[in-house]
Amino acid sequence: MPRAAGMGTVGKALAIMDRVAERGRPVRFAELRDMTGFPKATLHRLLQTLMEQGMLHYDPVAQSYAPGLRVVRFAHAAWAQSSLGPIARPHVEALSRRVGEVVHLGQLDRGQVLYVDKCHTGKPIRMFAEAGKIGPGYCTGIGKAMLAFLPPLERAAAIRLQAFFPHTPQSITDAEALGMELDTIRKQGFALDREEHEAGIHCIAVPILGAGGRMIGGLSVTASTQHTTTDALIALRPALDETARRIAEAAAPWQFPALETQGEGA
Repeated sequence: MPRAAGMGTVGKALAIMDRVAERGRPVRFAELRDMTGFPKATLHRLLQTLMEQGMLHYDPVAQSYAPGLRVVRFAHAAWAQSSLGPIARPHVEALSRRVGEVVHLGQLDRGQVLYVDKCHTGKPIRMFAEAGKIGPGYCTGIGKAMLAFLPPLERAAAIRLQAFFPHTPQSITDAEALGMELDTIRKQGFALDREEHEAGIHCIAVPILGAGGRMIGGLSVTASTQHTTTDALIALRPALDETARRIAEAAAPWQFPALETQGEGA
């Protein structure tokens, strides 16, 4: 729940947009009041402004709020200007065709994974990760791969932002254990998700490193444990490394936005 104290009007409005976006479906007024903790009058005023500005759409029949078309325009602009998506897309598709598995492209957003792209030319798998969704950094392969290659101070700040919710019995649940895992990942150059976020789903992931070793994103191959072993995933590492290098080379001329690893009070 956002902390209303000290939040300006813009901050409160963005908190509402975050809650609507993360819900993944139209949201009713009462739900937003419970999720934000804002007073009824404040929430109503902010919703009216967001609707007037085209940021939210209100369905009078369902009495619910959903992202407006203005957000769609922003999303297209962000995809083109602030993400690895357009640059990496042909390489992500080529890797998926090559390995016959689901490939995810991600960037780090305040210590969490923003899934920028997803491609599956082989076996579609039902899973949480979809382009545009935010996933946890501490219990996903792609999240751990990116966290491991942050500079020390940024990594410490990002670790403080982790929720450490036990999604499965295999989830890492404390900062010390995560720190040790990230040290190992940095030494070996790749990360594994051993059903840590979703039961029956595992993956191998590598960072995408730009100039000077700066971490600019992450790349993963994800599969079902029912048809692919961990050893089979690890055998795909050379293809992952090669694709990550190609993406980094293609991205070299472009200036990416600074990573957002810190939050309030970090």
